[in-house]
Amino acid sequence: MKVIIGSDHAGFALKECLKVYLQGQGHTVLDLGTDTEAPVDYPDFARAVAETLVRGRGERGIIICGSGVGANIAANKVPGIRAAICHDCYSAHQGVEHDDMNTLVLGSRVIGEELAKELVKAFLGAGFSGEERHVRRLNKVLSIEKTYTLTGD
Repeated sequence: MKVIIGSDHAGFALKECLKVYLQGQGHTVLDLGTDTEAPVDYPDFARAVAETLVRGRGERGIIICGSGVGANIAANKVPGIRAAICHDCYSAHQGVEHDDMNTLVLGSRVIGEELAKELVKAFLGAGFSGEERHVRRLNKVLSIEKTYTLTGD
């Protein structure tokens, strides 16, 4: 699977760890930065991952910041992104199976490397169920998004 990954400075070390893990699992990784622990702004990297994903340059996205909260908020502003902070494996796979989540957000100051690897495995190993009730609910979410999506830049 082609995975797009990005982080701010707080998530840099965890991003680097997850890149190695993902590649070791046979995934292709597109790293959109940051490339150091020098302070940067999380919205820039959340936006980059989200926009790159909706443009079809990858199949799933992973964004990491200190808590996950800011990056999650920023990513979900991009139409077509269904991002969620997941710090437990159930949510990481259930979010994909039931809600067609396409972006996993992690808080590097909340979880450690081993749990992050388990979350990524659960997230990437899941697929949208396509069950009628989940499709119906997803369509309602997409309708909300369409209602509030402005045309233009």
